[in-house]
Amino acid sequence: MIPNCNDGSSHPPRLRFDLNVGSISDLPATSSFPVFLSQDDLSCYQFLRANGIEGLNWGNPEICRQADLFWTGGGRFDSTAEVDEKVVELKKAGYGCGIFHVGTGFESDSEMDDYAKAIVTAAEKHQFPIFVETHRATMTQDIYRTVKWVERNPEIRFNGDFSHYYTGHEMIYGDFEKKLDFLAPVLERVRFIHGRIGNSCCMQIEVNALDATNVKHFREFWTRSFVGFLKTARPGDYFCFAPELLASSINYARTFQDAEGIVHEEGDRWQQTLLYWQIASECWAEAERRCIGKKR
Repeated sequence: MIPNCNDGSSHPPRLRFDLNVGSISDLPATSSFPVFLSQDDLSCYQFLRANGIEGLNWGNPEICRQADLFWTGGGRFDSTAEVDEKVVELKKAGYGCGIFHVGTGFESDSEMDDYAKAIVTAAEKHQFPIFVETHRATMTQDIYRTVKWVERNPEIRFNGDFSHYYTGHEMIYGDFEKKLDFLAPVLERVRFIHGRIGNSCCMQIEVNALDATNVKHFREFWTRSFVGFLKTARPGDYFCFAPELLASSINYARTFQDAEGIVHEEGDRWQQTLLYWQIASECWAEAERRCIGKKR
């Protein structure tokens, strides 16, 4: 069994607020994030810690130590042969867990199962959490095949990057609730989330209305994932929620041209990050209510 993230305490299972460093990369001058802070210096990390962030996804380990932050890592598995070695590297560097893109999406079922065996074996051997990311252009890009993969390999665990499914499968085209139910075996095994909200055609958009249909849909992704975690979590276990709002330079943040011909990123990624944690907190509270209701 792939272990959950655990801090070694006797505290009840909890939600930990992390941040993918891409969310503060290449920020435009219009961002409310302090412009004097360099992404990879101590003052930046201290600012993040002071704002309630506990861990950085892809944070600099040495600076994280100085700022009292945890750090999580990951990468890619392009073959089963490299799984064990990469897991050992992350554990030795002090990372709390590893989130990985796996394969290309062109694997056969037997090749997918070989990856599952290698991942689960390495996680158990080194007692290190490994979470497969739901991501386009990887082995998990297709919902149907991913669900069937889980049915054959129930020990696998995930990092939920759900905008890839929501947009890539255009999930609102048809019965969304039915699709969520079909996805349940994956959602129940999510232990880390890259927070990003998209719509049917764009993977990352500004959230303006908390009651918008797409926001409600992502709330359900996140809440069901939290429920799956809480059903089996033990004292000291924690779930990482890390907003991953990426820059326009890599075609995530949308850009628009104003009347003067100046191109701007849509919204403010730092303010959106703060809003995402609010939404995640509400989803966590709802997940706890659902779990309590099931125990009665």
